[in-house]
This record gives sequence, C-alpha cells and structure tokens, in this order.
Amino acid sequence: MIMKVHYGTALGAVVLVAVHILFRLTASYTDSLQYEHVIANYQFIPYAIMLEIILILLSVHGFNGLRVILLELKQGHSYEKAVTYGCLAAMAILIAYGSRTILMAGMGMI
Repeated sequence: MIMKVHYGTALGAVVLVAVHILFRLTASYTDSLQYEHVIANYQFIPYAIMLEIILILLSVHGFNGLRVILLELKQGHSYEKAVTYGCLAAMAILIAYGSRTILMAGMGMI
C-alpha cells in the first residue's frame, strides 16, 4: 500500500510540475523572476493551490523514499518505528513551513 502511495505521488508530482513549468514559460525568464510577478503568482488562488499540492506531493514522495532507503540499511522494530515517525515529523514540519510561506506571500505579508 505504501509503495502505491509512493508511485501515485510521483505521477501526480510529474503532472503538476509540468503544469508549473508550462505556466512559467508564459512569461519571459527574467520577467518571471521579478518580485511583483512572483507575488502576483502567489495571489492567484488556483496557482497557489497548485503550489500547495505540489509541496504536499513532493514532501510525501521524498520522505517516503528516504524512509524506504533508511529501512533498507538496517532492520529492527524500534528502528523502523523511529525512522517512520521521524520521516512523518520532518514531512509535517516541511509542509507546515512551506504552507506558511505560500499563505504569507498570497496575503501580501512578504
């Protein structure tokens, strides 16, 4: 089941990152990096939602991959629990911090 989630998050991330890149290509590279343009992107609600989904997909995919790698290095019930909970905690912290950034930029606080 966990590997199905891993594959699903990979597919979803590939699709949404492709949409993100295509969205970036609508403006010239230097214009897309201008502060006002970046903030306007965060204030465009559908785009901000897409960024949030990308953040969640990549975080789940990345930390699950790290968890699998760490579990292949060593086995043991307490080690597996520690790795699983550690990855979940790190993932939650990353998503919370990224969500905070998206919300602050969208509300014009940055």
